[in-house]
Amino acid sequence: MSSTTTVLLTLIAYKVFLLGVGFWASKRIKTEGDFFLADQGLGAWTAGLSYAASTSSAWVLLGFTGLVFTQGVVGLWLVPGIFGGYLLTWLVMGPRLNAETSERGYLTVIDFITGDLDAHWKRMIGIICALMILFCFIFYISSQFQAAGNALTEIFNMNAAEAIILGAAVIVIYCLLGGFWAASITDALQAVVMMLACILVPLAAVHSAGGLGEVFDTLKANEPAEYFSFTGKAVGMAGIGVAMGLFGTGLGALGQPQLLNRIMAVKSDRERRKGAAITIGWGVIIYSGLICLAFAGRAMKLDTGGESLFFAAAEAYLPAVLAGIVIAAVLSAVMSTVDSLLLAAASAVSHDMGIAYSEPKKALLFGRIAMVSVAVIAVLLTLFLPKDIFSRVLFSWVALGAAFGPTILTKCIGWSVKGGFVMCAIITGFFTAVIFANVSGAGADVIEKWVSWIMGLIILLIGRTRP
Repeated sequence: MSSTTTVLLTLIAYKVFLLGVGFWASKRIKTEGDFFLADQGLGAWTAGLSYAASTSSAWVLLGFTGLVFTQGVVGLWLVPGIFGGYLLTWLVMGPRLNAETSERGYLTVIDFITGDLDAHWKRMIGIICALMILFCFIFYISSQFQAAGNALTEIFNMNAAEAIILGAAVIVIYCLLGGFWAASITDALQAVVMMLACILVPLAAVHSAGGLGEVFDTLKANEPAEYFSFTGKAVGMAGIGVAMGLFGTGLGALGQPQLLNRIMAVKSDRERRKGAAITIGWGVIIYSGLICLAFAGRAMKLDTGGESLFFAAAEAYLPAVLAGIVIAAVLSAVMSTVDSLLLAAASAVSHDMGIAYSEPKKALLFGRIAMVSVAVIAVLLTLFLPKDIFSRVLFSWVALGAAFGPTILTKCIGWSVKGGFVMCAIITGFFTAVIFANVSGAGADVIEKWVSWIMGLIILLIGRTRP
């Protein structure tokens, strides 16, 4: 059996499984709370693994690996930032986020942000935040469609447009079935698939290169000094800016609705703590494997543009059938990440914007219409404004983190802030990040990642009410 045939059969089997999960989950959806937050019934393994998968997928498997492959050691600054985000969301923000969701029946992160505000500010901030989520998730989803399209094009020699549209269609059909239950269960499966692939492919690559010792010896002999520098080609303050910019990426996790929803949905504090340990353990395995793969691929000079390294290594170093299974499994995982993003976008429209408040029976209908609309716009963006996966994900990740992160974090540690200052902090953080994402240079990167946060925190401090 050829590798291409194996990929096709594995993809078909995986999609049939997803449809089965969606059908099973549809039987458990009785209310809006079931659809958007699984009635706060997630266990530790489902919550921890689905959180982990939602942080990663295309931008880690393809983007992060490509960054280390092409730029070297400087890319490793992302790792402590990501793990810092894990710790802050699960262990610092998690206790209050989970407890207050249970007590007050929240469905979204925006409910948590506006929970203590009066009706005027609650409504206004809800609409603004929902629009921000929709704007950013269009870019985020576009990156996933592009990753799926690139892989389908490479494996089946399809036209790029056909590959992107096919991948998007499969995802949207599945998303309309299952709700949060299905998204969480399939994302947990995705995390397991990613972990196995990130063990198998790096091991095969490192073995083919003669072991880690041989990999580093080869790199030292053939690569320039800046490949091993923690500031890359930059020096002095510019080098510090590069490092701070990459490290600051982890702050984005503190404002991501699709991640924080998992913590909100965990059924108990004990399960939350277990979920944190599961997420961190998963991250150690994933990032260790991908770093080894990037260095091994560079040492052996794999002919790849960087973001195709994972697929190229699987085809080069694994038997055809096994390579086909790995590629198909990872491709399916990349595609299924979109379900969480589409679900968050749907909840932003039908719940946070209040469109369905006057007609609650139509809340799910409005949500599903929003899913399809966002997917269509994301496909058009992918087709007509293509960009590398890594930068597109970082843009949306950082913008939402700067908008929501300071407000959620300060509320979780006990601050009470007036509604006007909350709205001002959200808008300031968001637009600072968006503006400087389009400015080149290490200084702009620091402003995008760090100053956007600092400005939001200052505004919240000024608006803080004393007990």
